Amino acid sequence: MEKNFIVLCLFVVGLCGACKPAPKATDESLIKAYDIDFNWGEGGAHGFARPGLWADANPEDHVNWYAALGCNVIQSFAVSCNGYAWYKDGLVPEQPGLKYDFLTEQVRLARKRDMKVIGYFCVSANNKWEEDHPDLCYQMDGQQIPLTATYLDYLCASIDDAIRKTDIDGIMLDWLYNPGGGRDPLPPFRWLPCEQEMYVELMGEDFPGKEQVTSENELAFRRKAIGRAWKRIRETAKHAKSDCIIWLTAYEVNSKEYEGNDLLKEIDWLMNESGDAATTEAMYKLVGAHTRLITCLANWNGQNPVEIVPAAMKQGVSLYGFTKPVAGSLMPPIDYYLSHSIDSLKGDELNIAVLARTYNNLPLDYVKK
Repeated sequence: MEKNFIVLCLFVVGLCGACKPAPKATDESLIKAYDIDFNWGEGGAHGFARPGLWADANPEDHVNWYAALGCNVIQSFAVSCNGYAWYKDGLVPEQPGLKYDFLTEQVRLARKRDMKVIGYFCVSANNKWEEDHPDLCYQMDGQQIPLTATYLDYLCASIDDAIRKTDIDGIMLDWLYNPGGGRDPLPPFRWLPCEQEMYVELMGEDFPGKEQVTSENELAFRRKAIGRAWKRIRETAKHAKSDCIIWLTAYEVNSKEYEGNDLLKEIDWLMNESGDAATTEAMYKLVGAHTRLITCLANWNGQNPVEIVPAAMKQGVSLYGFTKPVAGSLMPPIDYYLSHSIDSLKGDELNIAVLARTYNNLPLDYVKK
């Protein structure tokens, strides 16, 4: 009887431990991340950067810029949305004209400065995949790749290859949604032949026909598709590198597609891309005990860094920002942002100026003479 009581107590303690909220970061454990974003630029499909844009980017210059900003995490690129890789001799073709083994060298140089490097993958947008497999995606629309078994084979092989070839510390997953997914109202599927095959695989029954799919069945299908994709991605990343960090960025962390899945409970880092403090705070209820929470600063989401950054630090939430390059493949030197008062800056310049001060433990009213 006593032995059974002890076992029961240990079981209850284990359950309680599993229900603990995500840990709140201290100043010492704060993720201080940034991304000079190679996704967006002229010449590519759907507004993405054309293949080869910024192919001459110097990894040493980039690592030096992030170090001056005060980052301990660099969000770089394994494969950007145009479908080409930022490292050499990989499974995915490299950016045309890639001058350096960019990602691999970033990792090597960042390690010397005690910084982690996270490689980006976009789950639902890949221009090259769309061009090569027109029957497996929604044509004429960006961010519209059904999560078929064929596509997951390609995506997971790409993830495995990048981790092993470059030794990145982790991967960032962007747009982990079904076609049209994320925010309500979720649009109806087009039910391409490949999606009809997915229906049989995931639902365990014959496809009933486009007109006979109920809204309840479609939502169940969406959730199963996300669940399968997440399981494949997680198994691949952790098998390639057991301590690989998996970072999910989501513009809608409360998406109906995520409900009922292990995704948010198992993810290592979760970022509220919309950046608002209320949504970020609410994320503690969605995630596992080990998950690190991050908020986002970017010009597009309209958040005021003077408000968001102190609020995030008070909540124990880590910080991140991104913007596309404006000085070749880079941004102006960090001294530029520190030598101007934050009141004199706006947009992404203001975001970087606030992060530069915060990451380097300087007051927000600091101005470098």
